[in-house]
Amino acid sequence: MSREKRPASASFGTSQLVKRQKSEANLNDGTVARVNGSAGGALVKGAHSNAALQAQVMELSGHSAEVFCARFDPTGAHIASGGMDRNILLWNATGDCANYGILTGHKSAVLDLQWSRDSQVIYSASADQHLASWNVETGERIRRYVGHEEVINCLDVSKRGEEFLVSGSDDGSISVWDPRQKAAIDYIETDMPVTAVSLAEAGNELYSGGIDNDIKVWDLRMKKTTYTLPGHTDTVTSLAVSPDSQSLLSFSLDNTARTWDVRPFAPQDRQIRVFDGAQVGLEQNLIRASWDAEGKRIAAGGGDGTVTVWESNGGKMLHKLPGHKGTVNDARISPDGSLILTASTDRTMLLGALPR
Repeated sequence: MSREKRPASASFGTSQLVKRQKSEANLNDGTVARVNGSAGGALVKGAHSNAALQAQVMELSGHSAEVFCARFDPTGAHIASGGMDRNILLWNATGDCANYGILTGHKSAVLDLQWSRDSQVIYSASADQHLASWNVETGERIRRYVGHEEVINCLDVSKRGEEFLVSGSDDGSISVWDPRQKAAIDYIETDMPVTAVSLAEAGNELYSGGIDNDIKVWDLRMKKTTYTLPGHTDTVTSLAVSPDSQSLLSFSLDNTARTWDVRPFAPQDRQIRVFDGAQVGLEQNLIRASWDAEGKRIAAGGGDGTVTVWESNGGKMLHKLPGHKGTVNDARISPDGSLILTASTDRTMLLGALPR
């Protein structure tokens, strides 16, 4: 793959529509309720209801352009989504899935976002070269973080201890941030655009992926590569540490998801399994994959409008869920494992029951 940096425009899809594959399990095989998001206005705190979804599948429509990222908050009660329209929308994850807030302020596409561990703050990464933090209660921007010089592709939040952020950018740098400070507290320079980052639970190791296809494992204190995970043959678009911290999940433009043994004394060949069946398509978007809360299932989007769910241990494909009319850029399983959330270039999200 070319060693040249990816131009910012290459981060975005063209909304090309791809025919859906037929499947016995279909996100749209039951009643679909459509929820239209607000176009603006004051933030209203959403009321969480324990009631089930009003329909088997809820279509969340409110973004005016491609949706690149979507996340459940740690409680599973709320959803945040971001996209090409520069907005972050907030939704209830149960009942009528009402859109109760909109966060505005980024000057270009929102490419990634994360909730704080207490669900009170949202952190966002944008093509406008800035990170931002947002107060979920008031809808106000808390802080704008400056330092990156090109598109910021990815973001992660520490899982324990003092909360800090890491981000990866087309400028080739990985930055470390204290959310209370505007400027980065540390950074690592690499030779390539960084397209995926994930923090180890202890916070001392960082996993990064980029256009050189390899996954690098960094000692954050020493700012040195501890080891490298070769195997992917195209850009790494997604990284996620398993709930038990023993495995790493990756997804790549080579159309595979892979799991890796990241225990300290693992064998030299750390690749555990390759998962096939999720095609990235012609748009070549930074498609993301994720674990469920128990580490038993993994889900990944695809360029054909589907989301693929595998059993993580045996590698068996459990579901191929159609429903979207464009690339599925993000796929998330709810904290309780009952729902799956997908975000697409077709400007919508689908939230539905995940078959067992």
